Amino acid sequence: MSFFGYIFLIIYFGIHFLKKFFNFVKIEHTLFTLPLIYGGVMLGSHQFPSVKILLLVLCAAIGARTVAFALNRIIDRKIDTKNPRTSQRELPSGRMNLLEAIIIFIIGLLLYLISAAFISSFCVVLSPIPLIIFIVYPYMKRFTIFAHFGVGLGMAMAPLGGWFAVNPSFENILPPTLLCLFTIFWGAGFDIIYATLDEEFDKKANLFSFVSRFGKNKALIYSAVFHFIGFVSLVLLFFVTIRTWLALPFLLLTGALLWLEQRSTRNVDLAFFKINAGLGFVVFAMILTGVLVG
Repeated sequence: MSFFGYIFLIIYFGIHFLKKFFNFVKIEHTLFTLPLIYGGVMLGSHQFPSVKILLLVLCAAIGARTVAFALNRIIDRKIDTKNPRTSQRELPSGRMNLLEAIIIFIIGLLLYLISAAFISSFCVVLSPIPLIIFIVYPYMKRFTIFAHFGVGLGMAMAPLGGWFAVNPSFENILPPTLLCLFTIFWGAGFDIIYATLDEEFDKKANLFSFVSRFGKNKALIYSAVFHFIGFVSLVLLFFVTIRTWLALPFLLLTGALLWLEQRSTRNVDLAFFKINAGLGFVVFAMILTGVLVG
């Protein structure tokens, strides 16, 4: 085979692997938390940080997201095989083998840890905390209905990580804590909506969720309560840190989107994917406006 033939094969298999990688880790879900990471960055820096920090935070976020999804898919692969809704995912369907999934996990882990090391030694010290959450969360559905908060807590590492990337201390921790609380309750609320897709399977498989425990209708009431608590946390952040009426439209729009999400629970694709993909950017716009004007 010629030199160009080898190059062609490398490119072909590289593209094939990247396609499987993006499908495996659902890279588009990064849209949920990426704006909140940079929201934490802006809260911590009170100005535009350097391009270097922005890129390192992005790399750390991609690495952490890859680790979280890879662990979730690896740990849940046997459950996913039995669930008709998830049986066509990469591992259960056989489109990806376990070794490939582990390689993706290792790549994500290295990207996350190396990025944290380049940011600061403080971030390296804290870096195992999200990893512990990512490992524990997939097992929670096996023994507690509060597994939804595992999703929220994992997502909440995003704004805290952004804050610590530019402000390596626990001083004045209230603003990122409020953003963290919003993220926890937002994530738990929309994970309950997502869990309605698996109500019958979770009951048969003895998996725990608010939906399998209380039924769909009552679980959605809890989801609405959690979203309300999350919005209250965001309101407190507005008055504690943002404090400019120019950012008020973004706060109100966030509340409107949460309301629309609750009104759209029968259409999970709209409620879970489309609305949530935009909601994080609205929150980021509120924070950015507060930083620029303040």
